[in-house]
Amino acid sequence: MESLHTESHAEEPALTVDELAAQAGVTVRTIRFYSTKGLLPPPAIGPRRVGHYGRAHLARLALIEELQAQGMTLSGIERYLQQLPPDLSPQDLAIHRAVVASWAPDSEETLGREALQRRAGRELGDDEVERLTAMDVVRPVPEGYRVDLGLLRLGVQLLDVPLSQEAILAARKVLIEHSRAAAHELAQLFRDEVAERDARDVRSLSAHMQPLVVQALLTTFQRSLREELGEWLTRSDAGFGR
Repeated sequence: MESLHTESHAEEPALTVDELAAQAGVTVRTIRFYSTKGLLPPPAIGPRRVGHYGRAHLARLALIEELQAQGMTLSGIERYLQQLPPDLSPQDLAIHRAVVASWAPDSEETLGREALQRRAGRELGDDEVERLTAMDVVRPVPEGYRVDLGLLRLGVQLLDVPLSQEAILAARKVLIEHSRAAAHELAQLFRDEVAERDARDVRSLSAHMQPLVVQALLTTFQRSLREELGEWLTRSDAGFGR
């Protein structure tokens, strides 16, 4: 999969291994272990032979974390990552992680503020927690916060997106409405297809089809969004050139 555009070197964060570990919520020892196993690409070597890591390393660590959360063994994770193209962008890796996360049932936990920040991989100010609450990623409860673990990392990433909270919530509404409509039509199609089958066959088909359908929807949406943004950027460039 190709990215819509390639980030310039100036935009790529130069993280030390300690900074990468802190942002990913893992230990330096874990990063070095993954590197020796070939799960992480080598860092760029900067001045004084210091290794620098970027967004692709963070995205790959998030994917590894999700695969582990699904119960995949280290050897299984190695096989999964070996099947991926070597030049996937951070955005493409995030798509793969979203597909993997869709395999799991809804998962929520009640966490205190410190535990929430550890899961988020960063400190969270009161305003950021309020934004996560508005996105329905966390919900305040007497014991702390009820956290949707499947959405937490995505919600934390959205905190750094230069969009207003109103725009993010409007985008969320659009996605929910259209995905629900697509899910309804697909479910009706499958119901018609298996109407004469045993109920056990229906459940088996659903278990096998869910990850495939989610991956197809994500891939189709990604392609459509790339085309829409590409056309918009082309029109913008043409406008500036006048």
